[in-house]
Amino acid sequence: MNEDGGNTPVIIGIGQISERTDAPDYRARSPMDLAGDALAAAIADAGAASGLPAAIDTLGAIRQFEMSRPDTKAPFGRADNPPRAIARRVGANPHRAILETTGGQTGQNLIGEFATDIAQGRSEVAAIAGAEAISTVRALSKAGETRDWSEDVGDELEDRGYGLDDLFDTELLRHGAASAIAHYALFENARRARLRLSPDSYRQAMGELFAPFTRVAAANPHAAAPVARTAHDLAAVTPRNRIVAEPYPRMTVARDQVNQGAAIIVASMRKARELGVPESRWVHIHAVAAASEPSPMARADLGRSPASTAAIEAALARCGRTFDEIRHIDLYSCFAIPVFNLTDHFGLSVDDPRGLTLTGGLPFFGGPGNNYSTHAIAEAVSRARATPGSYALVGANGGLMSKYSAAIYSTDAADWSGADRTIALPPQAAAVRKAIGEQTGLTVETYTIVESERGPLTIVLGRNSAGERIAANADMDHAETRAMFEDGAPFGARLTLSISAEDGRTLGQLAGG
Repeated sequence: MNEDGGNTPVIIGIGQISERTDAPDYRARSPMDLAGDALAAAIADAGAASGLPAAIDTLGAIRQFEMSRPDTKAPFGRADNPPRAIARRVGANPHRAILETTGGQTGQNLIGEFATDIAQGRSEVAAIAGAEAISTVRALSKAGETRDWSEDVGDELEDRGYGLDDLFDTELLRHGAASAIAHYALFENARRARLRLSPDSYRQAMGELFAPFTRVAAANPHAAAPVARTAHDLAAVTPRNRIVAEPYPRMTVARDQVNQGAAIIVASMRKARELGVPESRWVHIHAVAAASEPSPMARADLGRSPASTAAIEAALARCGRTFDEIRHIDLYSCFAIPVFNLTDHFGLSVDDPRGLTLTGGLPFFGGPGNNYSTHAIAEAVSRARATPGSYALVGANGGLMSKYSAAIYSTDAADWSGADRTIALPPQAAAVRKAIGEQTGLTVETYTIVESERGPLTIVLGRNSAGERIAANADMDHAETRAMFEDGAPFGARLTLSISAEDGRTLGQLAGG
């Protein structure tokens, strides 16, 4: 680096906003209002002498949940240009306005992209902002009320699309795995099979993982569920904590009913000085590494994600640190399996004294659509400022454990002269072929039971004798088959397959049953 750091990128401002529908100061703000308020908070946090809003030349908006898939709709309407709708709330008019793709990894990937742009002189000040008002939408809809949140902003927009290519598999969709929770439950039970745990024992393990998260959430003023709970509270199946997809009790899955917004501002050191941002606000970006998995049907091990561990290893290697040297950790926790995948690989204890979350995690802090990791980064920056010289790691998960972004932050300086601290790893290769055509049998790898219009629906993934993967539904009208799956230990069992005359689905019965 040259003496003044020049184009070295640093985070200069962070902002978080939240509101609860039962709070005295509840304002029922729209997602754009929440995101704008978060960006305003980030501008204030930077402590610039003047001119920061006008200096923002790039603004990336995190895609709202209501525009994350082609089949989703915003019931109260939405802005036609979210980044510019957010920008105008703070008096900014960026040259570039970006609407990012879908995924919990996108906010952190934007940090890496914008940092590289700054290091290479294509940008001076870039901001990331996003928000969700899902709790308000549901509360108002339940009360029979409506709002008009549509905004015709116009002007230039770089819309990067949904980014859902190869995410969902048609065979899994056809057999009822239409939601994220169903897919993650399949992954969770694959890990349970490897560990040879009963459903109740596995739920207890999830409770032990997440109980420390609840204590962090209880101390976080932005948490949607700020209540400390025991492992037993989280694991016990009760009418209030019902099974939403085997093996998940309701309290152990991401909480999307939130009103939360967050924003991050990144600038070159030269521009930060010009704007009068105190160096005490600066936090360096030491590495951002991104990796991806193939479609779930093509993965070698349904209970692991090599991409996420590879991303973290690459980020650590780039900044010359080991996991033991990281003081502040936030691991994406929409469900237990993305966290367990990392604790298994890196040998981390669920009661690691450093903690595994900075926010309280998605089931307790809240899961604001694609924007959770913007909150996690804000918390990481705050911890790094409070303990100069310490290092913070944020792991951001997207899709169906499909895409991962790992980044490391510290007040220690990072040398961006090579502009090589943003790392895109090669995608993990497809390792299993999908069976084509009518099949006669499969050996069960994993399963989950979810509710459907027909009642309990059991989704099964397994292999044929050639090792090819098959999606099917267990025939729950067959007593022996139903009993085996409801007992929770179908792994390795052989199912005889047939085709449903009603809808063409593949049905499996316990062989010889």
